[in-house]
Amino acid sequence: MELSHAVWRKASRSTSNGGNCVEVARIPETIAVRDSKDPHGPKLTVSHDDFRRFAETLKSL
Repeated sequence: MELSHAVWRKASRSTSNGGNCVEVARIPETIAVRDSKDPHGPKLTVSHDDFRRFAETLKSL
């Protein structure tokens, strides 16, 4: 999947000193996720529905 033009967003609670953070990008049919400390490393893509369920699960913990 081509992600060179993806617009990546860092979590609003992320700090500027690095830390453990992920970035996400909305792609037409998926959500892409990457490690903010390794932007050229591997990326994970999931459907919008799966990402929504994942986020809802995290919020309920």
